[in-house]
Amino acid sequence: MDFDCIYKSYYLDVYHFLCGLSSNKEIAEDITQETFTKALTAINSYDGRKDIRAWLFTIARNTYFTYCKREKIYVEWEPPTEQVDIQTEFIDNLINKEQVEKIHNFLKNMKDPYKIVFELRIHGELSFEKIGRIFGKSSGWARVTYYRAKMKILEYMEAENNE
Repeated sequence: MDFDCIYKSYYLDVYHFLCGLSSNKEIAEDITQETFTKALTAINSYDGRKDIRAWLFTIARNTYFTYCKREKIYVEWEPPTEQVDIQTEFIDNLINKEQVEKIHNFLKNMKDPYKIVFELRIHGELSFEKIGRIFGKSSGWARVTYYRAKMKILEYMEAENNE
């Protein structure tokens, strides 16, 4: 497996994922570099069971959480307790730049795991199965978490439109 090819192919995906998590380009850049350093060190242990991008996102997520602990940044994560039958398509009529900016600001403040699952699904374009594997959970858990994140965004947008 050519690591240079992996780096070139997935650098931006990992970087954008970390930008979504940290809401800070400099931190995202640093953690992206650290992620690929760890991946290079562990490439021989990569067994191919996970998609390479999901494997890199797992390393990136864990590296980000380690960074948060080291810097004493509190990252809240509460697993959902109930399963809900959900739709998987997100409403894509966010044409207005102002709306997009409001949503982006809302996402910065969204709690984990909702924020991470939403970022992985929308920006990372990962399947629910892959997202579930990253968290060590089921694809159903990933669907429910994504649905809840989407509902929080829609509720926020409704409240914004009613103001």
